[in-house]
Amino acid sequence: MSRLFLVRHGQASFLERNYDKLSAKGETQSRMLGEYWAGLNLCFDRVYSGPRVRQRDTARIAGEAYKAAGIAWPEPTVLQEFDEFQAEAVIERSLPELIETDADIRTMNLAFKAAQTRPEQFKTFQAMFEVIIGRWADGMLPLDGIEPWEMFCSRVQHGLAELCANEGNGQQIAIFSSGGPVGVAMQRALDLSTKSTLKTAWMVRNCSFSEFLFSPGRFTLSTYNAVPHFTDPEFLTHR
Repeated sequence: MSRLFLVRHGQASFLERNYDKLSAKGETQSRMLGEYWAGLNLCFDRVYSGPRVRQRDTARIAGEAYKAAGIAWPEPTVLQEFDEFQAEAVIERSLPELIETDADIRTMNLAFKAAQTRPEQFKTFQAMFEVIIGRWADGMLPLDGIEPWEMFCSRVQHGLAELCANEGNGQQIAIFSSGGPVGVAMQRALDLSTKSTLKTAWMVRNCSFSEFLFSPGRFTLSTYNAVPHFTDPEFLTHR
């Protein structure tokens, strides 16, 4: 039996021009995870990441903490299978028309624009985000040129299947990815519906880890959304 630690990236740059970079807090979260694992002398046989900058940088910064502690950290390998779904593109492409045609979305968007504080911006945006992404995942918002939800799930499932088939027994693997792939891993372990998979993905905190036990015929959840490395509530973020 082998162990997979699937990590969501640290906090990215919400509401900035380029979302795909870690915020200062996201960098600190990544370092704290690396320091926590290094303190446990938790060693990995292989480390992987998705291709996004925020995913790769989370792996890099966690690795720097390992190196500072004098503990080996494998050079991360980028796997396209663990890229996030194209959430930003779905919102950008669908929101203008939905504002014109859907009163609920229009109200949510007005609430988001009226929000005065960062927490209120997060809250109002997330409410609108979940509704739009939920409709898209259900096939209600077909968008040309954007990978459909079903294909996204198949891609992540393929990556997990390859991992289970090819990694040797007793290995410890880390993958740095995003909330969507964590949700799909939960789907694989617990046979979740699309709706439940999305709900699971929404709950994944920045720089949390979920642990799975796996072998060629098994993929079992051991720990979900763990953040023992954060003792200060300031670092318990979702965006």
